[in-house]
Amino acid sequence: MRRMEFKMERPGLLEEGQTVHVTEGVLPSNYYYTIDPSLAMSGNYPFREQLKSREGRVVKIEENARGFYVMVEFDEPDVVKGE
Repeated sequence: MRRMEFKMERPGLLEEGQTVHVTEGVLPSNYYYTIDPSLAMSGNYPFREQLKSREGRVVKIEENARGFYVMVEFDEPDVVKGE
């Protein structure tokens, strides 16, 4: 299973266990992902780490000094760990 972190600006937009859909954005040398409809955004990922799935499940939501972070699990191998 592949996990990705997304930044959420306000609390209560997503819940743990919720199924989410993501869209892919393209930069000159990276991809980024947005949980629809613009609920949270990922960091940038190099082309070799492109996400193949467009649907995932929220497994954790955390708040820290920098904001709210959402961990989403996708049904595909983790490209970094090679699982």
